[in-house]
Amino acid sequence: VTVRGLEAIKSSTKVFLECYTSILSVDKTKLESFYEKEIIIADRDFVECKAEEIYLPAKEENVSLLIVGDPVCATTHTDIMIRAFDLGIEVELIHNASVMGAAGCCGLQLYNFGQTISIPFFEENWRPTSFYQKIKYNRGGGMHTLCLLDIKVKEPDFEAMKRNKIVYLPPRYMSVNTASEQLIEAEQKIENGGAYDANTTLCVGLSRLGQKDQCIIAGTLEELKEQNFGEPLHCMIICGEVHDLELKFIKKFLVEGSKFKANDINNDDKKTDEEEVDN
Repeated sequence: VTVRGLEAIKSSTKVFLECYTSILSVDKTKLESFYEKEIIIADRDFVECKAEEIYLPAKEENVSLLIVGDPVCATTHTDIMIRAFDLGIEVELIHNASVMGAAGCCGLQLYNFGQTISIPFFEENWRPTSFYQKIKYNRGGGMHTLCLLDIKVKEPDFEAMKRNKIVYLPPRYMSVNTASEQLIEAEQKIENGGAYDANTTLCVGLSRLGQKDQCIIAGTLEELKEQNFGEPLHCMIICGEVHDLELKFIKKFLVEGSKFKANDINNDDKKTDEEEVDN
C-alpha cells in the first residue's frame, strides 16, 4: 500500500477488504496488525448483495475499501463508486500496483499492448470464444494481448440448492496450462481463424507476479501447456510484433529448445486491414 493509502486507512473508522477478484498474498491478521485496524472481509456475496454497507456509512464517516491490485481495473469496483457518486458521497481513489502494469516485467513494453481480454473456464455446454476476435484484432495491429484468467470463488452448488441447502463449490483458479489448452481449442474451432498458431506464436505465462516466487515462462501455446507454473494467480500474454529489445529480454524466460517464430503474424490479414484503411 502507498503512504497515501496507509494514511487513508488509519483515518477510517471502517476498513473493508475485497478478496474475490484476486488473491491476497498476506494473511489478514498481519494486515490488521500493520494497519492497527480491524478488517472486514468483503467476499463475493457481500460485494454483490450488500455493497451499500460499504458506501452508505461513508456519508458520515471515513470508510476504506481495500482492493488487491488497482481499484479501477475491475467493473465491480467501478460500480460501487458510481453508486456512491449518485448519492453524493465523496470518493477518494488511491491507485496501486496492478497486473496491468506488472505484466511488463517479462520484457514486453506496455505501450505495445492492445485490448486486455478475460478467458473464462470452459464448461461442458458452455465454451465461449468471444475473446478470440480481440486477440485477432490486437495481433493484426502488431499488439500484444494480456489475458486475465478466470477465478471461480464462492460459486453456488446448484445441486445442493435443489435440496434447499446453501453450499459453495471449492475455489478454482485458471492456470496458464488450462488457458493454453482452451486457446488451442478456440483456434481449431473458429472458421477462418488465424489469430495465432499454437506451434509458433510466442506467448508468455506468468504467475504470482510481485511475489518472491513469481514465475515467468515463454514459449508457444503447445509448450506452455506442459510447464509447471505453480500456485495461482496466473495470467498470460499472446505476443504481437516483438521488438529486438523485447525479444532480447524475454529470451531468458524461454522454454529450452522452444519452436517459436518471432513475429509470425498473418501478413495477409494485416495487409487486408491496411488496404481497407487506405481505400
